[in-house]
Amino acid sequence: MTDIVDTITKIVGSGGILTGDDVSARPAGWLRPSPTRARAIVRPATTDEVAEVIRACYDIGQSIVPIGGNTGLVDGTLSNESDILLSLERMKAIEAVDTVGCTMTVQAGVPLQFVHEAAEAEGLMFPLDLGARGSCTIGGNISTNAGGNSVIRYGMMREQVLGLEAVLADGTILSSMNRMLKNNAGYDLKQLFIGTEGTLGIVTRAVLRLRPALRSQNTAFVAVDDFNNISSLLNELGASLGGSLTAFEVMWADFYETIVDDSGRHQPPVSAGHPYYVLIEARGGDQDVDAERFQAALEEAFENALIVDAAFAQSVQQRRAMWAIRDDIDGLVEKLGPTIAFDVSLPIGNAENYAASVNRSLAERWPDTFRGTTFGHLGDSNMHFLLTIGSEDYEQQQQAMEIVYRELRPYGGSVSAEHGIGLEKKPFLHHSRNDIEIALMKNLKQAFDPDGILNPGKVFS
Repeated sequence: MTDIVDTITKIVGSGGILTGDDVSARPAGWLRPSPTRARAIVRPATTDEVAEVIRACYDIGQSIVPIGGNTGLVDGTLSNESDILLSLERMKAIEAVDTVGCTMTVQAGVPLQFVHEAAEAEGLMFPLDLGARGSCTIGGNISTNAGGNSVIRYGMMREQVLGLEAVLADGTILSSMNRMLKNNAGYDLKQLFIGTEGTLGIVTRAVLRLRPALRSQNTAFVAVDDFNNISSLLNELGASLGGSLTAFEVMWADFYETIVDDSGRHQPPVSAGHPYYVLIEARGGDQDVDAERFQAALEEAFENALIVDAAFAQSVQQRRAMWAIRDDIDGLVEKLGPTIAFDVSLPIGNAENYAASVNRSLAERWPDTFRGTTFGHLGDSNMHFLLTIGSEDYEQQQQAMEIVYRELRPYGGSVSAEHGIGLEKKPFLHHSRNDIEIALMKNLKQAFDPDGILNPGKVFS
């Protein structure tokens, strides 16, 4: 019987497949520097090639693990020696930009930053944005329903996708490349592939929704002394800025004081010593008018004692410096050592008590080694913890995860706000989904992938 690697090589050509040392030379993940393990990394150049590869694997029950920019945090693309890794890194074309309909048609392997640049060249914008923009791909953003920095205004990736093309487990190509904002003709099939982590099909192309480029951008970094003032500030800004509020990033003192220290890595925009910090951004259509409104809104917040200190970005460089503080996850990892990253969501009003209980429980369990940082896109209910317990021991890290996730249950929170489930969060899915929901998910998986060859073992067993 012909080996599957030989069969795939005939489909994609010798330049479309990596084996041996070329596989192990790649890291298994962003926070997992160990070598990639797989029979091969397949790199098709077209949707037809993807379909042929998957069909060949389907015929013999060969497992396939799709991979995008490898920037995920939940082991959603982790593979083993028996898997075929499927990368769309050669499928990175921007096929069309419709400046009238405000759409962009792309292949799934295109990096997010390329989409931003292509949209800007046409006087448009693509609103999804996150720190990994230079590496993450549109296919990965779709498969995980990525969130990022502008969800409070534009929604998650689901809201940015008008249509898509996907290859099913048997090699069937489903083309649903809708380009219209409204289309209620039956089931919205694209939703089956957004946020399902490549377990129901592999997205190969997409139609993205663009927006007109905004003409103003105003950014401030503020300090807050009472958590209750954060939600009040969010509501007041939402009203006073007339819908232009784009980002509302909250950092606890443990985050700010860890990353803005005396090393000189970042210059402090406001003084230390406050319990909370918020990075605020609004974008609109007239820089002069919007800047005046932005400053007036924050002055009113200051008068109402919602904020106690503030710094306004006076240049592009200052804005980038403010965002660099929030986005410097690499810096946190360097300072903390062996880290565990968490991405959860819960009602904003419960965030303070939840964070306090999590940090208290972790400190009680690891009194000498626990260090934590708390931050997130709190305007859309999303919180992050990046912490260390001083150990990379698997069992101890699982204990830490159980503490973080079980504390969510009283608040009806989610173990995953924007990064998916993958392998890492699979044991904790029951904290956020009931038995009926999980059973229905399994029924969908069985219907679309009865042999379980697509990203096997991810989300649930």
